Amino acid sequence: MPKLIAFSGGIGGSKLVQGLAALVDPRDLLVVANTGDDFEHLGLHVSPDIDTVIYTITGRVNPSTGWGIAGETWSFMKMLATLGGPTWFNLGDGDLALHVLRSYRLRAGESLTAIVEDYCRSLGVPFRLLPMTDDPVRTMVETDEGVLAMQNYFVERRCEPRVLAVRYAGAAVAQPNAALLAALCDPALEGLILCPSNPFLSIGPILAVPGLRDRMAESKVPVVAVSPIVAGQALKGPTAKMMFELGLEVSAAAVAQLYHGVVTDFVLDRQDESQQDTIRALGMRTCIAETVMRDSETRIELARTVLRVIGASS
Repeated sequence: MPKLIAFSGGIGGSKLVQGLAALVDPRDLLVVANTGDDFEHLGLHVSPDIDTVIYTITGRVNPSTGWGIAGETWSFMKMLATLGGPTWFNLGDGDLALHVLRSYRLRAGESLTAIVEDYCRSLGVPFRLLPMTDDPVRTMVETDEGVLAMQNYFVERRCEPRVLAVRYAGAAVAQPNAALLAALCDPALEGLILCPSNPFLSIGPILAVPGLRDRMAESKVPVVAVSPIVAGQALKGPTAKMMFELGLEVSAAAVAQLYHGVVTDFVLDRQDESQQDTIRALGMRTCIAETVMRDSETRIELARTVLRVIGASS
């Protein structure tokens, strides 16, 4: 059983996971990916966050975007455009293989967990990677233009509509991944990590699965979160914009408030050191670090900091 469980969204989460994987025995690490981003497109089941973790860890990710495959080709999209099909969501030729096979196997009755584990073996992911649930959970963004599925908000509309609320369709009846529940109960468990992913679109769907938030809070091990907000800015994606539109202060402390009751230790950037007292008032210990992951060295250094926090808090 793993000693560490990391909960990840896409780009930011994958970077920290990559740092962790460089420091710990792969057998000691379990990564749980958000599936609230999953959606059906052209009849295919797309799992953006799962695939981003896989591509990042195996050195396949496009370094300029943080998602997709480096050196990807686009013959499918060119023909799709010629035929008048929807082109707002790019499906590269190599990336398409995962979606086609995943869809085929899901329709045959296999679980997403089994499919992901096979992909990891085939592509060389060294640790165990699990979807948060095998049941459909879909992040829905309520905006001033109506309710949009997450990918329509994020990709098609480029996060432009004003966000009014976020909800997780299907979460109330979803079952947590059985392997994750077993790992959370294991006495050898040493720590849980909430990666610096969007708290609404990436970590929120995971915490919305019934029982997971409570199991994490009751785990008796350090639960460490890394802030995705640095000096009032999101390093990637619409986190800051969403916080502002939802009436929240755009700050590391406001992110900590969202995790109140679950997180025991909060890692925030040096630029936000002045927010420590506010976060400590929530009952969390704080750690100041360089949280901007510019390259492999800074990813590893941040991961090393997280591991030190877990070791000191155990």
